[in-house]
Parts: sequence; structure tokens; C-alpha cells
Amino acid sequence: MPLSARQLALRALHEWRKSEQFADAVLHDLLASCDLVPSDRAFATELLLGVLRNLRLLDFWIAHLRRPRVDHATCDLLRLGLYQLLILQIPEHAAVNETVALSTKRTRSIVNAILREAQRQRANLVAAANAAPVSIRTSHPDFLVTRWTAHFGSENTEQLCAWNNQPPPTYARVNQLQISVADFRDRYGTGEQFADARNVFRFAKVPRDALAAGHCYMQDPSTMLACELLAPQQGDHVLDACAAPGGKSSYLAELMQNTGRVVAVDRNAARVALIRENFARLGVTNADVIEHDWLAAQTGAPKSVATPFDRILLDTPCSNTGVMRRRVDVRWRLKPDDFLRMQDQQVAIARAVLSLLKPGGTFVYSTCSVEPEENEQVVAQILAALPRLRLVEQVRRLPFRDHIDGAFAAKLSAVA
Repeated sequence: MPLSARQLALRALHEWRKSEQFADAVLHDLLASCDLVPSDRAFATELLLGVLRNLRLLDFWIAHLRRPRVDHATCDLLRLGLYQLLILQIPEHAAVNETVALSTKRTRSIVNAILREAQRQRANLVAAANAAPVSIRTSHPDFLVTRWTAHFGSENTEQLCAWNNQPPPTYARVNQLQISVADFRDRYGTGEQFADARNVFRFAKVPRDALAAGHCYMQDPSTMLACELLAPQQGDHVLDACAAPGGKSSYLAELMQNTGRVVAVDRNAARVALIRENFARLGVTNADVIEHDWLAAQTGAPKSVATPFDRILLDTPCSNTGVMRRRVDVRWRLKPDDFLRMQDQQVAIARAVLSLLKPGGTFVYSTCSVEPEENEQVVAQILAALPRLRLVEQVRRLPFRDHIDGAFAAKLSAVA
């Protein structure tokens, strides 16, 4: 029997809890193996991501409703039911009955009783949540709230947590290798032009026709910051050191008008294939795509790549704390010592790629993190280790201030 949307969401929640996979990967695999209609696929996605956005709040309510702890499987089912009942505000007969129907014979009476009690106590549960600390109210780990409060203050931290729980908007960067901004606006006029980036449009839903035609690339405006800071010129030899899935590389090619050469590198074969697919669709013709692991190789560039480079972009792997509204379960995977662990890796990759920068060249280091350990502290270590470099500019984007995803970019130049 085919899975329903609620069954798929519950299965995805079970698999997410038991594995180390991120939610989008779990969901992708399950959706690929079923034949749900688009509306049910969207509902299953909303259920899974909504539960993960509100995980701590849902568990707070479960603790209010039942003092003895329930087993993990029953807890997942209660999370799913309470999310529908108290947050989505789906009518009780659907939220309760359909959730109870997913339970086992052994747990059916417990699930039914707790969900019906939640409906009776709705006002009290909402009031208790509103009075709870921000870490519970917005479902974030205590250690993240503590560190953000120290960095940004309590008011900004609360705004950041609230931002992380908002469904992300759909932004599309116009691919001007294929179409002008004016022609894109005339052809796909349902999008709203973004005020601070005239080549970016916001859509109510993914513009699939424009994507298929290679006329745009789905990209938050914050991700374009590093490319624009690098400012590649026509004819340059440019390295994008951690390039997958290819959005920044394709934008670099566009800024260079398909002249010169862009070398896009990633360590994962599947992601390298994805970069190639995106380049073909977007009409990028001045790029080489290379599979290479900067940390494992410890030998600089692959032998097939000509060096040195005029400009290097290192958009390094990071904690993703600036994009938590898009990666809703990152908060539950992070640990307090991850930021220094990531810093060690980021510095190591930076030192490997910087050996390939020509005198007088430009290097941009970027992340989608809001953490100083991964941003300013990494730049400070690079400057201390490599005296030939000079800091030109550092830019941060903070969601509570700039109303786009969080990002950091630093521009350094090599003494000629």
C-alpha cells in the first residue's frame, strides 16, 4: 500500500533520528521512492521540516502533557500530531484521528489521550510556551543561544532564532550568460525584483521553466557577496576551491562573460557531476571541473590544473549557522566544539589553496556561518601565517540586520 504524506513524514522523522543524515537527504531518498502527488509531497515536507524547526518546543509540550517519558517512536508520533494541532492548527478530527491511525495497537490509547488533552489545554500550552526561555520557545540548543547572546545581544539573538524558524523565500539569480535581466523580467514576470540586487528575483514558488531553460539559478542574495568581492575580470584565471554545487562558479563565469578560465574544484565525485550538469544548463563554457581533496592531497593543485591563479575563491565548508532556515536540522547536529574543529579544517584548506595565488593576486575567504571562530579568527590566522597577504575588506551579513541569509567574506591581496 502506498505511503500517505503523514506516514512518509513519520518514517523520515524515524530515519533522521536514528542516522547522521541531514533531513533534506532523508526526505529526498524517501520522496524518490514513492509516488505521492505534488500536494502530498509538499505536505510531507512541511510536516518533517516543521517538526524539526519546533523540536524542542514540541518536546516541552509533551513533557507538560505526560510526566512519564514515552519511547522514541511514540515521541515522534506525538511531535507530528502536536505540530499539526497546535502550530499548523489543522482541525482536530484530522490532526488527531490521522495521527492516532499511525500508532501501534500498544500505543494507540496513549497517543489518542495525549493529543485530545492537548486540544483541551491548547490555551495553557501556548501560554506556557510564550513564557518559556527563548531556547525552548524557538527550539534552539542552549549553547547556541548562549554564544549568540554573547556575540549579538539578547534582542538580536531572539530575532535570529525567529528568523531560523521562517520558511526560506525562493530567490533566483538571473543567468545573464543566457538572458538579460530585462528580458527575464518580461518573460517570467511573476517574480519580484530584489531591491538590493537587481539581478535577483523573489518568487512565490520555484520558477521551473526558467530553471530548465538555464535562465536562472536558485541562490540567496547573500551567496553572491563573495563573488562580487572577488570581482573577477575578463580573461582572468580563477579558482573556485570548494565549488559544489556550482552556483558561485557559474556567477564568476558570468561576471567574466565566459572569458578567461574558471577552475571549479570539489572533493566529491557526485558533486563534481552536479557542477558539470549545472554548467551545461547555464551555458558556462570557460570552466574546468576537477575532483580534488585539498586536505587529503597536501600537494597543492591537481597536476592537470595550470597555476598560479589571478584570483581564488574559497567558500569553505562550515557550520552553516547563517543558513539555518534552509537547513533546519543543523542546530540539532552541531556540538559546542564543532566551531574550533571547523576552524582547523578551514585554515588548512586556505593554506593549501593560497600557495596557488600569484603575486598581486586576490583571495576571498567566505562562509555561510555567523561564528567568529570560522570567520574573523580564520582570517587572523591566515594573515599571521602568510605575511605576504594584506586584508583589504571584511563583510558580514546578519539575518536580523540585513534580512537575508547570514554570510561572511574577507578579501585579501598578495603583495606583488
